[in-house]
Amino acid sequence: MRRNGSGKRLLRLRTHHSLDELNAGEWGALAADENPFVSHAFLSGLERHGCIRAALGWRARHLTLHDGDALIGALPLYLKGNSHGEYVFDWSWAHAWQRAGRDYYPKLLCAVPYSPVCGPRLLAGDDAETAARRKILADALVQLTDELQLSSAHVNFLPEDELEAFDERWLPRFDWQFHWRNDRGWRDFADFLDALNHKRRKALRHERAQVARAGIVSEFRDGGSLSDDEWHAMHDLYLATFDQKGNTPTLTREFFRHLGRAFPSRSHVAFAYRNGRIIAGALFLSSNTALYGRYWGAREQVPGLHFELCYYQGIEYCLSAGLTRFEPGAQGEHKLSRGFLPVRTHSRHYIADVRFRDALRSVLQREATMMESYGEELLQHSPFAQREAHA
Repeated sequence: MRRNGSGKRLLRLRTHHSLDELNAGEWGALAADENPFVSHAFLSGLERHGCIRAALGWRARHLTLHDGDALIGALPLYLKGNSHGEYVFDWSWAHAWQRAGRDYYPKLLCAVPYSPVCGPRLLAGDDAETAARRKILADALVQLTDELQLSSAHVNFLPEDELEAFDERWLPRFDWQFHWRNDRGWRDFADFLDALNHKRRKALRHERAQVARAGIVSEFRDGGSLSDDEWHAMHDLYLATFDQKGNTPTLTREFFRHLGRAFPSRSHVAFAYRNGRIIAGALFLSSNTALYGRYWGAREQVPGLHFELCYYQGIEYCLSAGLTRFEPGAQGEHKLSRGFLPVRTHSRHYIADVRFRDALRSVLQREATMMESYGEELLQHSPFAQREAHA
């Protein structure tokens, strides 16, 4: 690698307004992980198909690190005009900042849009210099925040091996999600049921039987096998869910179809049929080790159907495909009783104003104490016959 007269490497940082400015192969090599959410195909698909745009509060500002012409580091970065679609909530911080007569937005966010999924954020390959490059990227994010005179920068849903890249200027924060893990070598759904306590085993069987008695047939399919009409049906179900909750849908029909083409064996849909007609569906993505649940929708209200499509069909797929982890999405204590145990998630936050940063540090320390107690309380309600420790 090139070095200057003092022996230091000559590295260069750049920002990009579109991921298509970057080579997909080079980006993929940096990720060093098969997590589909940080892939070039997923992130560029959001941009190309109208899911990332200023009207929704997202503007791409991807940050890259170069050694000469070689791309050696990167992070998915966005200039955010609001806090929608992040799942690490800082609305109260924004309100406090604005009450002081200052502009909290725009801010910088390193994350995967609309996806509360843990995975690589400081993309720096996997070799002896990975840790050093991650540190450079984290420091560069602070520098960029200050140069642009922004309020803050945030890095959400970090993996544990990237946490050491963040120094004391970054505020640590954690939360809990509920993940299913096959650490016991279950061979099939019956094996999984046998590991539950009697009460929960009986309840799961009852929920699945309710769906079957309603005359509903479920099917788990790879995205590459779906027709355009079937992808459109899944997107219509997604829209219906957002409409029912009064929220704004952000993922376009074209993006759903893109998932099937870009990830033919890594995108999945669980459909529920009554008399051959689709009445509900759930969307998933997968890596070589994990399944990720994303969106669901239903045209009919059927007892147990949500649990069947979003959880039990996913568990069955993991068992048949040899996947060891299932992350069904953010929040939801009801997941605990269905075999999903609490797992810690991490974020880091740089607040440019030192006084505000110090005040928030105290707030987050108190929050962390409460979250620790909450995690311990959750495990008191483990559905397994023998309690398992959380991550």
